[in-house]
Amino acid sequence: MNIRGYACPAPGKPFEAFSFESAAPGKDQTLVRVAGCGVCHTDVSFATGQVAPRKPFPLILGHEISGEVIEAGADFASLKGRKVIVPAVMPCGECAMCKAGYENTCKAQFMPGNDGHGGFASHILVPARHLTPLPDSLGEQELAELSVIADAVTTPYQTIARANVQKNDVAIIIGTGGIGTYGVQIAAAFGAHVLAIDIDDAKLARVREYGAKLTYNSRGQDIKAARAGIKDLVKGAGLRDFGWKIFEMSGTAPGQELAFNLIPPGGTMAVVGFTMDSVKVRLSNLMAFDATCFGNWGCAPRHYAEAVKMVLDGRVKVKPFVKTHPLSLINDVFEAAHHGKLAERAVLVPGK
Repeated sequence: MNIRGYACPAPGKPFEAFSFESAAPGKDQTLVRVAGCGVCHTDVSFATGQVAPRKPFPLILGHEISGEVIEAGADFASLKGRKVIVPAVMPCGECAMCKAGYENTCKAQFMPGNDGHGGFASHILVPARHLTPLPDSLGEQELAELSVIADAVTTPYQTIARANVQKNDVAIIIGTGGIGTYGVQIAAAFGAHVLAIDIDDAKLARVREYGAKLTYNSRGQDIKAARAGIKDLVKGAGLRDFGWKIFEMSGTAPGQELAFNLIPPGGTMAVVGFTMDSVKVRLSNLMAFDATCFGNWGCAPRHYAEAVKMVLDGRVKVKPFVKTHPLSLINDVFEAAHHGKLAERAVLVPGK
């Protein structure tokens, strides 16, 4: 099979048309025809050189993938012809870490567009064991649009589940971009009172229609002022001032600093967004407030079925937050993404 796509030849260089010959699927592999591949902040970081992928350049990026299985190895022949989501992080399933339940950090994991060629291509050869099959009927959704489930939806889903968000919890989502828009919806679906924080009024207005009961614009405020304003907002809404579940999804140093400084007694903070910038915090706050802080890398494939269900039954809306583009426009789309000019998550569609 000749796979055609667009590869990043080197950090900071424009994407170029790229093709290579792929072997037939092994007994535990599948060949997926790509329907769509979402553009994630991580992809932009790889392309600009802010972060180095594990596989050397030239590299086809892209890890938010939906498509159809057109060839399947003997052990997974039943998947042939199925519409699927390709998990962004696929653990080996056999190592000591996987068997102990630490599959997110499996050292033998395969992440498309990082450990090997990814989804900005016509097809992708992937391990079959973790693919998430979709129903034949997707309702109002297009298969390409559902590609964002592979990271933008499932990553916040795992984080919110891991934080044990319960009905009537106060859930604070910092950053309402590519993953924060879904974080708001998922936390609301779990029954939380959701407060969304951003520096963009338009983004905040939009998430108010999708589960955010409270919103706060922190633009131009120092930590002390923002913290006071947020606490007053929560108090004014009659919500509790302890046990908050705080999710940093902006991937910025100011967002991370604000998140840490919002931790109340008994609070939980999850770091979901990524930045190479350093943040100065007082770790003793965790001890003093009997609080919890954790990071989240992707989502274990075992959680995908429930995340897909939330999308297909309408609890989480994807369509308003994505926009499809021809794969051939990859350089224009990445330029816009890099400069924060995209209002929706871009999904690149081969052959469109």
